Amino acid sequence: MSAETAGPETLGSLSDEPEHQDPNSQKAKEISGKSPMRIALGRLAKDKIAVVCAAVVLFFIICALFAGTISSLFGVSLETPLASERVDGLNNSLPKPEMGPPNGPFTWEHPMGVAPRTGEDNLAYWLHGCRVSLMIAFAATLIASTVGVIVGLLAGFLGGAVDKVLSFFIDMFLTIPFLLAALTLAPILNDRFNTSENYATIQKFSLVFVLAFFGWMGTARLIRGEVLALREREFVQAARVMGMPTSRVLFKELLPNLAAPIIISVSLMLPAFVALEAGLAYLGIGVTDGVSWGQTILKAATPTYFREYPQYLWQPLLGIVALVLSLNLLGDAVRDALDPKTRR
Repeated sequence: MSAETAGPETLGSLSDEPEHQDPNSQKAKEISGKSPMRIALGRLAKDKIAVVCAAVVLFFIICALFAGTISSLFGVSLETPLASERVDGLNNSLPKPEMGPPNGPFTWEHPMGVAPRTGEDNLAYWLHGCRVSLMIAFAATLIASTVGVIVGLLAGFLGGAVDKVLSFFIDMFLTIPFLLAALTLAPILNDRFNTSENYATIQKFSLVFVLAFFGWMGTARLIRGEVLALREREFVQAARVMGMPTSRVLFKELLPNLAAPIIISVSLMLPAFVALEAGLAYLGIGVTDGVSWGQTILKAATPTYFREYPQYLWQPLLGIVALVLSLNLLGDAVRDALDPKTRR
């Protein structure tokens, strides 16, 4: 009894054709028999910007998943070397010429150079920093989306006192400035577990918790509004008349019809969390014990390094910009593919 049985109505919401088009026309035949998701995927495949952005995102995902393997292929690692072998202590601790640009020619031994003062390989830290950023962002997005969808479903479908209570909590959390809350909670969590042997792992979990804790409200409001419109539809009323339990109506009838707003919400939340992870690490309240793009930017954002060794700052910064921009543009393309009425 799901809404998929109402094929023409759902299909019409995704089709950018007029409501009274000729059913025998070529365009009508092209979309006949296709599910709304297949129609949306077809639009995405024709969008050159979406395809390029998807390829860029895939590149970063591969770098994150196989960071160790790629590092091994280039012969680099996160091991801390003897600094005197790679940096010149008389030249502001900048890399020696044999370590590559800017003071020497390109070398495959260190394709992205080495870090000043410590001599750590930039490529290894870039790859593992990508892994950390995406891992934290994906985990926080998954948790925040799950909580937001469940809260939105319950608030929109049950209504009454339940809706009022849940809406109150949504509005209350929305009034809390995220940065202020992060500046308050993150140091407390870090200080609580800084003596633990697994401090680096606990710190990542704490950051995921902070991001998810203040990131679910937008999804919850979006899903609540969609459910308020869907719960009066015929397929939901029919399910109620048939005596289906509430859980089945929520997860078997309503949830499949919320795929589009959920996908859109996730596609917009993920790049925000990537940028926030790097930003919090730069502020010293994110990942401070371990590898992170934000930590690299924090170390590189000194006048000496920025002037004389700019690639140390630009490498992680360009990675963040490329990943966040690609995710945002891909999210816009997904939104337009699922809802052609929003096309500009």
